[in-house]
Amino acid sequence: MVFTIGYEGRSIDEFVKTLQQNRVQVLVDVRENAISRKPGFSKRRLGEALSAAGIEYRHERLLGNPKENRASFQNGNVATGKRRYLAHLNNGSRGAFDEIVELGMSRRIALLCFEREEARCHRSCIVEQAQAEHPALSVSRL
Repeated sequence: MVFTIGYEGRSIDEFVKTLQQNRVQVLVDVRENAISRKPGFSKRRLGEALSAAGIEYRHERLLGNPKENRASFQNGNVATGKRRYLAHLNNGSRGAFDEIVELGMSRRIALLCFEREEARCHRSCIVEQAQAEHPALSVSRL
């Protein structure tokens, strides 16, 4: 089972509670750089909060959206952003993608990025490709 979740507009407590309510076992951070100005969402602090809640933290930098492609999603040019991200995903990040899909087939995982609305985030590309290649993979948005 694969969930997708963005932390935009959420407190760390609300975020962790949502993961726990959905029995998420592993949070996969798909930000290229796992840093945040929002308290609790940088790599170390987030990992600590998740560990205290019994949730494994995993940062997959290779699945992050390259800096030069972020504006496409932010400015509403999602089709261009998706095309560029999928090229990135299948050109150098394929191994990380395959590992995460395999993990999602056996455990309850959540893909994390900032954007609360998945349609404006590269997480949508990851789950769309995963479902296209593995139709039995269940995906849900948190």
